[in-house]
Amino acid sequence: MGYFKTAVYGVSWVGAFRMSTRGIAFVRTLILARILSPTDFGIFGIASLVIVFLEILTETGINVFLIQRKEPIDKYLGTAWIVSIARGIAIFLVILALASPVSVFFNSPQSKNAIELISLVALIRGFINPAIVNFQKDLRFSSEFWFKFVVFMFDSTVAVALAVHLGSAIGIVWGLVAGAVLELVMSYLFVRPWPRLAFAKSQLREIVSKGKWLTGAGIFQFLFRQGDDAVVGKMLGEGSLGIYQVAYKIATLPISEVTDVVGRVTLPVYVKISGDTVRLRKAFFKSTAVISLLALALGTILLIFGEFIVNVFLGPSWVEIVPLIKILVVFGVIQAITNSFNSLMLAQGKQKFVSAVTLLNIFGLAISIIPLTQNFGLQGAALSPLVGSVLGLPVAVYLTNKCLRA
Repeated sequence: MGYFKTAVYGVSWVGAFRMSTRGIAFVRTLILARILSPTDFGIFGIASLVIVFLEILTETGINVFLIQRKEPIDKYLGTAWIVSIARGIAIFLVILALASPVSVFFNSPQSKNAIELISLVALIRGFINPAIVNFQKDLRFSSEFWFKFVVFMFDSTVAVALAVHLGSAIGIVWGLVAGAVLELVMSYLFVRPWPRLAFAKSQLREIVSKGKWLTGAGIFQFLFRQGDDAVVGKMLGEGSLGIYQVAYKIATLPISEVTDVVGRVTLPVYVKISGDTVRLRKAFFKSTAVISLLALALGTILLIFGEFIVNVFLGPSWVEIVPLIKILVVFGVIQAITNSFNSLMLAQGKQKFVSAVTLLNIFGLAISIIPLTQNFGLQGAALSPLVGSVLGLPVAVYLTNKCLRA
């Protein structure tokens, strides 16, 4: 099977996973929106901010490093596993230490329990078999589909059931914990080889050398994607944060899913054809064209039917998110196109290019978020990521052109 056909095959499986899980997530959100208040969503959002930030802050880039290897990765698994375990334990302990200060910072004492509970997710994930990266590396997307689909279904079922039973955001967090436990168990039941307790300093140095740029890019990406959440939560309160996060998800999720699906498939494909510049260029332009057209189509649908979607599926209590959706859709389209360049940069080992573009994104957000939020409230907050995405786009185009000429 040629790599174009392989890419189409991979996109179909990854796309099927994204569509099915996002469909389930959409239904889950509808159910939870009827049960929980915007404040409950805000509490969960605060807990999520903490774990996502620490996971990104300690990102080692191991998965991307392993995918970039053209040889079998078995010899790296022991080192990768030990590093993952140490990272999980560290995040677990730091979250426990930060639970009280973070809840005080956001003036949300109810979030303390959610933050403490979500620390278990990081601890459990640290022990997952790192060999699961072979699903993506070896282009075994059908196997990856079933593995992740089962985990997601279990996570969502537990989250909804416990949210209904408890009537609080804690139920959603318990869903994440349950999903992490199942993923851990399945990673050893269905994935080979198993890692061994073997650690090599030379391998760690090699991983860190490549991964440091991904760590920087991850931190910048977090600040770009969640920095506005932190400002909204601090300046406008947890209720406004819940409203903002739901609007952000509705406006950007369908568009970002297109980028993630194609990007997840194209990275390992680009790695395999990176030695053939002509072939790589053709593959890149095809995938970017597909992403751009789909992002524009989905963005147009959300702009036209956003109010209808909110009224029908979420109800009148969420109507104030409609203006936010219209702003964030434009951001989502621009970011989808920009993010389509990342796979090419990573395939050529240009992690520093990704870091540079993301740094410009966060710079645009940083200089605009506070004055815009102070003057225009939630709509001003929604404009700030748009400012950042516009600032980074021309640089992303320039660096991508450099990669294609290399």
